[in-house]
Amino acid sequence: MGLRRPAVRRPPLPGTDPGEESAGAARIGNRALALWLLLLTTVVVVLDALTGDDLPVIPLLVVLPALASVFCTVRQTLCVAAWVTLVVVGSRIPQTGAFWDVAFLIGFTAIASALGVAACAARIRHATEMARLRSAAVALQRQILRPLPIVTRQVRAEGLYEPIEEDRFVGGDIYEVVESPYGTRVIIGDVQGKGLQAIGAGFAALGAFREAAIRESSLASVADVVEDAVARHNAFSAETGDTERFVTALLLSYDGDERVQAVNCGHLPPRLLHGGTASAVPLHRTSVPLGMADLSGEARAAEWFAFPEHASILLFTDGVTEARDGAGAFYPLDERLEAWARREPRQLLEALQADLEAFSGGVRRDDVAVLVLCRVQDDGGGSAGRREAVGEAPGATEAVAAQEQA
Repeated sequence: MGLRRPAVRRPPLPGTDPGEESAGAARIGNRALALWLLLLTTVVVVLDALTGDDLPVIPLLVVLPALASVFCTVRQTLCVAAWVTLVVVGSRIPQTGAFWDVAFLIGFTAIASALGVAACAARIRHATEMARLRSAAVALQRQILRPLPIVTRQVRAEGLYEPIEEDRFVGGDIYEVVESPYGTRVIIGDVQGKGLQAIGAGFAALGAFREAAIRESSLASVADVVEDAVARHNAFSAETGDTERFVTALLLSYDGDERVQAVNCGHLPPRLLHGGTASAVPLHRTSVPLGMADLSGEARAAEWFAFPEHASILLFTDGVTEARDGAGAFYPLDERLEAWARREPRQLLEALQADLEAFSGGVRRDDVAVLVLCRVQDDGGGSAGRREAVGEAPGATEAVAAQEQA
């Protein structure tokens, strides 16, 4: 879906759930584990020899299965437990004469080792369940949003979309590009909160936008329809005990001339990239987020801003501007855009993606959604002209083909 972080993954074994396989993967290799185990055992044996019978140290090895349960697979933890049992029992039996002392030593070591193995199995089972939940939530979100790029007769939309793949951080960033009788309609939004409830509110907003974008002649009317859909979703959520949500959103409409119509519902203003410069588009009629119209007595109104030829419009969610570095500083988007303003959309998105990753150290707390809109010159070539406008962008041919069939 648009730009993705490259990853090299081996295919899962037949019949194996990818989440389960990932959860059960060892965080330390067999050779490294054997080396550390041998090293620790040697250190403990030497200390035991130095302290003598007055302070036996070797029994402390029983903590190793518990440590292994945090980083190792069940099989590795079993091997550690077997090794510890062999070393502890084998080294202490010659020095322990009484039968009950030997029985206690063997029983204590066996119980400690079994607890370590059980803890490892429980950790992997829990991690597997959470991985399945994350995979299901992210897969659902990816199915809700259409693959990028999206091409219409007026606009080419390149994009970057990265859901945060943590069970409690699955967000509700949304976007859509619809070709209508009134031009191309675009929405980008961010649902308040996280979790599957946020995805549900985002889906309600997207479904309403897809219908209204084609049916309504006024962009403000499109926003009102989406507002009603979010309000109905909140009413249903209140009945079922869920939290009500609001959606910050920016709606655009472009019919091929020199201007773009916009309705801003509490969202971040777009950036206009043109002539090697990047600047925030001043929107003076910003209204409350979707789902909160009852709190405001003002009707939503549209306004216009210039969209020159060869310019690009950058739309984004707060997952970009609220990304932080190790010191807690926010990501300086406008500063970065000045350096990338002359780049092609795909190059700009690649630079933004890499820079965000480096700036945040790979630690993200919110979804990231970015759209770059460019004008398409309709030369009457139909779908062929649209493919030429897209160039060789990955997935562009499939995107156009799907739209042509629709």
